[in-house]
Amino acid sequence: MKLRLMAAGLALAMTAAAPFAGPAFAIDKKEFKVVGSWGNLFAWKEFEKPFWTKTLAEASGGKLTANAKPYTELGLSGFEVVRLLKLGAYDAVNAVTGYAAQDAPELEGVDLAGVFQDFTTYRKAIDAYRPVIENALATKYNAKLLYMYSYPSQQLWCNLKPGEGNSLKDLKGKKIRTYTTTLGDFIEGLGASSVTIAFAEVVPALQKGVADCGITGTAPAYNAKWWQVANTNIRVRLGYAASFGAMNMKVWNSLSKDTQALIEKEAKVLEDKMWTRTAKLDKIGMDCNAKGPCEFGKPGGMTPVEPSAADKALLKSIVTEYVLKRFAKRCGKACAEKWNATVGKIAGLEAPL
Repeated sequence: MKLRLMAAGLALAMTAAAPFAGPAFAIDKKEFKVVGSWGNLFAWKEFEKPFWTKTLAEASGGKLTANAKPYTELGLSGFEVVRLLKLGAYDAVNAVTGYAAQDAPELEGVDLAGVFQDFTTYRKAIDAYRPVIENALATKYNAKLLYMYSYPSQQLWCNLKPGEGNSLKDLKGKKIRTYTTTLGDFIEGLGASSVTIAFAEVVPALQKGVADCGITGTAPAYNAKWWQVANTNIRVRLGYAASFGAMNMKVWNSLSKDTQALIEKEAKVLEDKMWTRTAKLDKIGMDCNAKGPCEFGKPGGMTPVEPSAADKALLKSIVTEYVLKRFAKRCGKACAEKWNATVGKIAGLEAPL
């Protein structure tokens, strides 16, 4: 009897202790093959790489590891990574929604050019539209959304002649580097020409006159040294380069529930950290590209141009007449209805049905 009571007590103690047996208690042993974003930018250096190679390893007691490399090291442009994820060439990738929208136009809706000029409101829109993004990734790319984040605000960085660049109207006829369809719509609305140039090739393109301006985030523009070949920063927010981390659905479904829960928990922590950092980087990037102060190094010395009332009116007109109309046509009625009920409601805009 005494032995039975001792055994029962031991079993009860073990049961009570089980949840505290360590994060690796019921975790799969797995090495993920991961593609990160651009190797010279903050997202990869500060967040993507540490998440896959350090955070998950520590949280799983060394069971979850990764062979993670950025686009730049793999020679990928960013457009093809989600297709490669669908094919199973990689277990997980990081990608810009505008790139992935080639096969899933609804993904564009989270970051339409010129819709948001405020970072806080933009994140609310991301949260509202998240179910649409999750469904699009699952149905079009057989992928599980893990986390969403953005780069600092996408602005115009131009190499202009004296007297130019005081307003958006001055960009009529200019050649402007874009990287998504929606940005191309906006540039056409300006009466300018959209040119597609890989991020790594923008500096020589601006230097040689292949492009007069380029669009990218405030911090990426500084880190990539655009300030060496551009002299004017027109501070109209044309988007935020909404991005995501996703895993091949077959790989995700092969993981235990405990492993999935651990990844989702750490992904939520990562997501919040990235949003906080991006909000700070937005201003730091603008300061660094202008006359400072700059915590990254030497100020770039660009001339900043804040949008005037006329610029804001032109911006709204282009968003309505070009950006939203063309998005709705590409995406379809059902998609536009979802946009209007989520992002559009927050922005106070409607895509035509």
